[in-house]
Amino acid sequence: MLCHTAAQAQPMFSAADLQTSTALARAAEQSGLAYELVDSLVTEIGPRPAGSANDARAVAWALARLKALGFSNVRAEEVPLRAWKRGEAHAHLTAPFPQPIVMAALGNSVATPKEGLHAEVAYYADLEALKADTSERAKGKIVFIDQKTERTKDARGYARAVAARGAGPAEAAKRGALALAIRSIGTDRDRLAHTGATRYAEGVAPIPALAVSVPDADLIARLQRYGKPLKMHLSLQAEGGIAGTSHNVIAEIPGSDKADEIVMIGAHLDSWDLGPGAVDDGAGVGIVTAAAQLILDSGAKPRRTIRVVLFANEENGFDGALGYAAKYKDQVHQFVGESDLGAGLVYRFQSRVRPEALPVVRAIAEQLAPLNIALGSNEGTPGPDAGLLMRRNAWPALELSQDGSDYFDWHHTANDTLDKIDPLKLRQNVGAWAVMSWLAAQSHISFGPMPKP
Repeated sequence: MLCHTAAQAQPMFSAADLQTSTALARAAEQSGLAYELVDSLVTEIGPRPAGSANDARAVAWALARLKALGFSNVRAEEVPLRAWKRGEAHAHLTAPFPQPIVMAALGNSVATPKEGLHAEVAYYADLEALKADTSERAKGKIVFIDQKTERTKDARGYARAVAARGAGPAEAAKRGALALAIRSIGTDRDRLAHTGATRYAEGVAPIPALAVSVPDADLIARLQRYGKPLKMHLSLQAEGGIAGTSHNVIAEIPGSDKADEIVMIGAHLDSWDLGPGAVDDGAGVGIVTAAAQLILDSGAKPRRTIRVVLFANEENGFDGALGYAAKYKDQVHQFVGESDLGAGLVYRFQSRVRPEALPVVRAIAEQLAPLNIALGSNEGTPGPDAGLLMRRNAWPALELSQDGSDYFDWHHTANDTLDKIDPLKLRQNVGAWAVMSWLAAQSHISFGPMPKP
């Protein structure tokens, strides 16, 4: 009697499924749809902060485009939110040497008094230095955190620095500061400020919060060598807590025998108000939509339903992801994934699936290898909205890691424009997403359920 060997085990995919996968990768090489969609979004809509008129126009744009492309069950699902609106803002150093400062308010910042603030600056090299300060040095001053962002391929530098933006205002307020300024969380050398969301701690009075451009942060750092009081005048107007509405925009390719299970590929439709949001996240919108379109146009029927989700308000509250998590918490998801690190080449494929599904992950990786994508670990993180879904609902996740080496040069700035996108790199992304989504939809092994966190 013969023993069953690994070689005799059931193959992960049928020959027909692998042929479709190869055809999808080849079709992506000729597809200009992703770039055309980004072009259309940033040219016809532009900046689209959540709850704004342009956000509503972006939702209408997405619905029209997805319907025209032939997807099924195209819909907009309402997402209530609290919007924030930027007003006029400016800052300048008044001592020891008068200098103008290029700055931008952080999202959710409260306003200064109408006449502004004029105070001495308390300098801290990074967030940890502020947190370690038990003195009253920050009291009655404008705290400045000089947290630098390291340029990395995988966004780890950003992850290490971004707490200065998110937690800095609360830490400064706890110490009696009048306002918080930070070095922009960015890797560029341009005199442009990077915005982004901040948050306040319950029970701590909020204070105005802003980011200054990297060159101006360098100026503030240099001024420390004079040993003289550094003073700043700041005027920042903003309005928060505005009741508003946005929508998650959803489109599907219905499945066959496992149609009630979902392959969810996402991006976020909103952007900050400073720029048109080409790389953050117009690129992602184009990539996942074009990848799904390739599968739709192939005529091949996926076993599981492939769902494209364009999330509302990723930038300033994750309201879209929270709404989706609640609405679909009882629906089985084969995986969740998101494209939200710009338009760089995909270089790595990672997962967060149950161990029994790892042979399928390895088989998918074999099909991604011709696109110069290497297999990583089973500790993947699938992007901001999808990551929230993974943690909240314990859903499996897949990650296609993009080269983000230059992403944080433009992230959350007025410089996030269409010229930063290479159409050829978009095509490689589209091919990767199409191959991964198709094969995951066809797998005879479920990627979950995952253990509850």
